[in-house]
Amino acid sequence: MKNILLIFLLSWCCACQNAAKKEPKNTATSIHATLNDSIKTVDLAILNGMVIDGTGAPAYPANVYIKADKIVFIGTLTHPELTIKKSLDASGSIVSPGFIDLHAHGNPLRTPDFENFLAMGVTTISLGQDGSSPHQRDLGAYIAQVNSQRLGVNVVQFVGHGTLRSLAGIGTEENLSEAQMDALRNLLKEQLVYCFGLSTGLEYNPGRYAKQEELLELAKIVGAAGKVIASHMRNEDDDALMASITELAQQGTYANVHISHLKSVYGKGAQRALKILDTIKKFRAQGIKLTADSYPYLASYTGIAIVFPPWAKTLDQFAVAKKTRRAELATFLRNKVNQRNGPAATLFGTPPYTGKTLEEVALEKNAPFEDVLIDDIGPQGASAAYFVMDKGLQETLLADPWVSLASDGSKTGTHPRGHGTFAKFIEDYVVHSKTLNLEEAIRKMTSFPAAILGLSDRGILKAGNLADLIIFKPEKVKALATFSEPFQLAEGFNTVIVGGIISRHNGELSRQRNGKIIIPHEKK
Repeated sequence: MKNILLIFLLSWCCACQNAAKKEPKNTATSIHATLNDSIKTVDLAILNGMVIDGTGAPAYPANVYIKADKIVFIGTLTHPELTIKKSLDASGSIVSPGFIDLHAHGNPLRTPDFENFLAMGVTTISLGQDGSSPHQRDLGAYIAQVNSQRLGVNVVQFVGHGTLRSLAGIGTEENLSEAQMDALRNLLKEQLVYCFGLSTGLEYNPGRYAKQEELLELAKIVGAAGKVIASHMRNEDDDALMASITELAQQGTYANVHISHLKSVYGKGAQRALKILDTIKKFRAQGIKLTADSYPYLASYTGIAIVFPPWAKTLDQFAVAKKTRRAELATFLRNKVNQRNGPAATLFGTPPYTGKTLEEVALEKNAPFEDVLIDDIGPQGASAAYFVMDKGLQETLLADPWVSLASDGSKTGTHPRGHGTFAKFIEDYVVHSKTLNLEEAIRKMTSFPAAILGLSDRGILKAGNLADLIIFKPEKVKALATFSEPFQLAEGFNTVIVGGIISRHNGELSRQRNGKIIIPHEKK
């Protein structure tokens, strides 16, 4: 009996040992080994950096390996026959996804390198904002023309609502016929194939003439395509802001909606910002996918028509108003400019008054500023920066998790935001005030805007994603652009990689541009 029991125990132990041999290895270890064994050649390795992947997760030490335009591995490759064609030592530096600018301006045919964005660590920008996009029916031909020359950054294109109205021959009409609505619908469907969404500029012509019924009809088409509406809302004045947000949120019944450059003109204080954010969160709680972006400056920038009344914004309207309603127009301008912190708070950015305030120009001409606006400038005669925002309010808005970052700037614009926004955000909110930690700040500039746009292949550092990434030391990041010198490039983003190619390194622009206009259905 003892012999039988001993034989049984020995057999059981052997069976257990054999079973253990058949047990699979730790899954993570197996995958890691398999990946190491399968990757024998990489084009670029970024070594010894601290990776912040864009999700908000803590930084961790790792190497990043790139082949062609893709990230193929994050960790440490150990294949004995591994060939690395080029490597960069990122010791003491952060490696993160390239930033995504949700709202930018510029003409890629005129300024294809977009170095101002690269210098800020931006690898993707969104164009076609504020209701204005290329005035071209065949958007595919335009995109092919742009992509034939390659760009410094990638471009996400929006179709402008105002442009659709112009292409359809509607212009500034308010009451549209069904035929006119059909024309808008058909144009939108055609152009959305190449675009990531619809932009509206409801404070500008001709968008300001659109009624909510029109916008809701277009929202249905945008939503059916799974895309987003980005809106310069109808009125950003504090007393009209909630109504403007509500109007956009109603469109959110049909499509994702996004507030461009969220601000409150005349609003004051952090408590007011919290009320604005609470309104946005209430709509989100109702199932409306409503997000926003902002920039870290207290001055906006747009055409001087912003201070003119609705009945004197176009040149034709202005000519009539100047002749028949001169006194009324002067009174309106005087009150409006004074409401906006006075003529000293309007700083011109276009010739012949570049760098001068409206107050200074009026003194030079020895005339009331409202007369200068009527007799010398007119509603289409200048663009300017307007110092109309409150520090506590705007900083509270920008720190909110549902508010992303966008420059609203361009390479040629004379507001420093076009050359400084992303650097200033890190410098002010992370390094100096410590309002946000670096991981959260990067999330707001990478994975969050990627999710808003529906970009599934960038914004997060992970294997399989596009190799758009940057290497930098946060304490070295500086926004050098000012209102007096707006074209100073940002410093601190030592290496910017677009699609696996080093596009800018140690302050030098590469000869090889690797950006392009991204087409939504295109999978790379």
